[in-house]
Amino acid sequence: MVTYSESGVDIDIEEIAVQKIASKLKSTLKNREVITESGHFASLVRLGDKGIAMSTDGVGSKVLIAELMKKYDTVGIDCIAMVVNDLLCVGAEPIALVDYLAVENVDPDIISEIADGLAKGANISKTAIIGGETASLPDIINNFDLAATGIGIVELGKAITGEDIEDGDILIGLGSSGIHSNGLSLARKVLLEKFELDYVIPETETTIGEELLKPTKIYVEPIVNLLKTDFEVKGLAHITGGGFNNLKRLNNNVGFEINNLPQPQAIFKLIYGQNVPLNEMYKVFNMGIGFVVIVSEKDHRNVLDYLKKYSHPYKIGKVNSNNNEVTIETFIYNETIKY
Repeated sequence: MVTYSESGVDIDIEEIAVQKIASKLKSTLKNREVITESGHFASLVRLGDKGIAMSTDGVGSKVLIAELMKKYDTVGIDCIAMVVNDLLCVGAEPIALVDYLAVENVDPDIISEIADGLAKGANISKTAIIGGETASLPDIINNFDLAATGIGIVELGKAITGEDIEDGDILIGLGSSGIHSNGLSLARKVLLEKFELDYVIPETETTIGEELLKPTKIYVEPIVNLLKTDFEVKGLAHITGGGFNNLKRLNNNVGFEINNLPQPQAIFKLIYGQNVPLNEMYKVFNMGIGFVVIVSEKDHRNVLDYLKKYSHPYKIGKVNSNNNEVTIETFIYNETIKY
């Protein structure tokens, strides 16, 4: 069996490291009025009657696929998506970003392609890239690395922290475009040891390289517009590294029962077929759902109908009283997973 840690990424160790960093920096929170607790998708700082949301993220080892494919015009979309999708999770509308591009050697043509993706992602998310930094670090960086920090804004009375989530609320999932920008270390390890990047994935007309480079879906338009309605939205979760465990970041006092997931894309089936345990698949990857909206039972049908304007939403489960436990019924594989 092949796991994420064997590919070089240990989520559990990373969590311990993050906790150590957070404990060292906790004393700085007194310098400003911070609204959200550490561990949420984005942090909120009070500025008058508004909350300023901030989030930072990068593209990760997906940049290595771009290098192998000699195609750099999509990773910028991933960079924007990873940041703005997190900002949405506190109910904020993303408004601006700054990017950080570190390169081994400056290649103006490659940098131009990367910038094309950044611009496209910003236009999709209706955000402004107001600055950034490009650094040449030949002794530190192999190829390049790309990250960004974004800010969003929300009226404090409309901030969504997840604290109001309760037993019986409904989970609505929005489909992903594929693997997005998480779990690429595991995907590369199991796929590229056996297949070439130009291998056509069964049941599709897409190669492995093309599928792994598909940009992360940006959920700004449907979520920002949903939050302008009168529907009661209680929680928002970006399903990234850690899979559906990300739901735990919203509320520690409830559990989440997922029992109606759609068929995952063919790329996930191919990865699973390379001796990756099923519980690892759902722990590492989004498995076809890139974002989750939690709403009251009374509103969920109306929210489903509303979101159909933008994509195919799925009623994937509900909130239960099992404190801080995620249960996934993988009816496709006839197995129940608990985290």
